[in-house]
Amino acid sequence: MTVLLVMAKAPVAGRAKTRLCPPATPVQAARLATAALLDTVEAVEASGAATPVLALAGRLSDADGYPGAAEELAVAVAGWRVLPQRGDGFADRLANAYADVAAAYPGRPVLQIGMDTPQLTGTRLSAAAGSLTGLGRRQGPGRREGLGRRQSLGRRQGPGRREGTDAVLGFAADGGWWALGLRDPQHAEALRRVPMSTSRTGRDTWAALRGRGLRVASLPVLRDVDEWRDALVVADAIPGGRFAAQVATATAARVLVAGVGR
Repeated sequence: MTVLLVMAKAPVAGRAKTRLCPPATPVQAARLATAALLDTVEAVEASGAATPVLALAGRLSDADGYPGAAEELAVAVAGWRVLPQRGDGFADRLANAYADVAAAYPGRPVLQIGMDTPQLTGTRLSAAAGSLTGLGRRQGPGRREGLGRRQSLGRRQGPGRREGTDAVLGFAADGGWWALGLRDPQHAEALRRVPMSTSRTGRDTWAALRGRGLRVASLPVLRDVDEWRDALVVADAIPGGRFAAQVATATAARVLVAGVGR
């Protein structure tokens, strides 16, 4: 069974989702981060196709977006293996998390996601996890789900079995990536030399994996939440989720404050 590894930061005001500020306040950003993590955990649970592991920076007990946030998060991940993130930069923390999972679950493939795509569903995660060993559509780097040939970021390779796939990579709309799956998690060592949080991180990661001789297939392109405009677009895609509710609350608060200020 695939291990589904979630890389996350404890949602603490002033430390989590700081790129949402402004217009969000640090407390609102912490609430949005809490909601995004809870929605992500729910999607992982709904996938039913993987062993869940949380690689955490900070402590969930410090979550302070709203009263009871820490307790809600603790209940959500009850039964999960929780590992501390270790390393100086994000690239090292990613590689170390894969290594820790490999040690805990020898011989198991690993699919890693973050807490920036609360629009994920259990169905999509199950399909992504299964794509490491099952049937699927093989694609070139950055193929956008639902877009025409001319809008693709890469060359379409055509449908076929994924039985020869060593890795899967889900590109993000901003040039990064939202998911990386590896049949052998030891290959995550390649991430240590990839510059993170750039417009080329996705393609550089693809190249690093290919440079190790791996056969890589792409997952659908998703938008991750970095800035406020991302939050609005993602919330609109999942109107019934916790994240969308927190975006609506933060937006209403902004309108109220603007009206009082006139």
